[in-house]
Amino acid sequence: MPNENELTQIVQRFGAMRALAGRAKAENPNDPRALFGAGVAYRLLGDYAAAAEAFARVSVLQPNNAPVLFELGLAQEYSGKFEAAIKAYERALGAAPDYFKAREALVRLQKQTPERNSIALMEAQFAGPDEDGWRTAHLGHALAKTYEDFGDVEKSFAWLKRGKAKRKALSPYDAAKEEALARAAIDAGPPATAGFDSNEPIFVSGLPRSGTTLVDRILSSHPDVISIGEIGNFALLNKKLSDSPTRPTLDADTLARANAVDYARLGKLYIDSTRPLSGATPRFVDKAPSNYLLAGAIVRALPNARVIAVRRHPLDSVVSNYKQLFPLDDRFYDYVYDIEFAAHKFVQFDRVLRHWQATLPADRFMPLQYEDLIAGQEEMTRRVVAFCGLDWNDRCLAFHRNAAGVGTPSAAQVRVPLYNTAIGRWKRYGALLDPAKRVFERAGVEI
Repeated sequence: MPNENELTQIVQRFGAMRALAGRAKAENPNDPRALFGAGVAYRLLGDYAAAAEAFARVSVLQPNNAPVLFELGLAQEYSGKFEAAIKAYERALGAAPDYFKAREALVRLQKQTPERNSIALMEAQFAGPDEDGWRTAHLGHALAKTYEDFGDVEKSFAWLKRGKAKRKALSPYDAAKEEALARAAIDAGPPATAGFDSNEPIFVSGLPRSGTTLVDRILSSHPDVISIGEIGNFALLNKKLSDSPTRPTLDADTLARANAVDYARLGKLYIDSTRPLSGATPRFVDKAPSNYLLAGAIVRALPNARVIAVRRHPLDSVVSNYKQLFPLDDRFYDYVYDIEFAAHKFVQFDRVLRHWQATLPADRFMPLQYEDLIAGQEEMTRRVVAFCGLDWNDRCLAFHRNAAGVGTPSAAQVRVPLYNTAIGRWKRYGALLDPAKRVFERAGVEI
């Protein structure tokens, strides 16, 4: 039987987190530890302005604390204050010159040139000790981005490979498990109960770096919609209600227990859990990449919800994921440490999407091609808005003016008007992508 205390904790966690952060800030205005904890809580809640305020206060109390200055920069970056973020990252490096997270962040936010770069320093630091692989991952990505800025894609890819090597060894990608997970999602049986009647949620899913944040911003620019970020509550509650004994929140064992789930209860608990974030706004966007695996369960639990799955050109998807640093010790991202693994992950994603497209109601599940959105912004935006059951609003075309925070690697890209320069980028890499092409050829994925 599901643990009722655990279910209650998931439902109440965001409300409890906000209350605790507010209390820590009010009762301990000069306590760095309390304020830092409040800042982390606000960041997890997606309130990046409040997080930045808390971290800024800690940085006054502890002006040479590099981790605090890095968190300040991150909160400012997510708030769209990029110049302030750069200054915070520079202060972090001033306090600790080997603080590799701040170094990578600076390189990521600033275009590197042959005259202005940190190659020598980063190469020296790259050779240092690295037990968990994060130092070499951050510095390898920073060096790769530097050479990418120079136009040297071969050196860029060489540094990506070197930078990812330790994490790849420590977190090996399990292709068989990924295939089993996709198969379990596809094979999940029919619901045992009716779902919960709410049309509030719009789930945006897809592999990272495929345009999911863009779709989130387009929809949350509508006055009747708010984004609640990547909260993961649906997956957590589904896990608990499935009574699966395994550790991962989302795995084949959990999905195989679909018939054990009370979907009406799942839907209600999920909606209740979002209240501290969605407030009184009529509709909200839940953007979690892994939700594509749960599309069937979402439609069972919330038959009036909408699910959008964003798909990008296979090779552009592979390149964008391989180049991305996800600083989380999460098995969902193990595929980014090897170009072939990234291709294999896309193949499994594609299998599941095609199944949902064939089996889920067309008025509840919408596959969306990123390239189509870029090529026909207004037409496709109108389709997305109509699919969600929303009245048209011109703000959805001006998503770049949305002032809300963005806690993803796309924080800078979605603050400018739509552009098409990211389409077809894979072509510049030539033979470097041959391993991925072979994976797609064996799987019959058109490229």
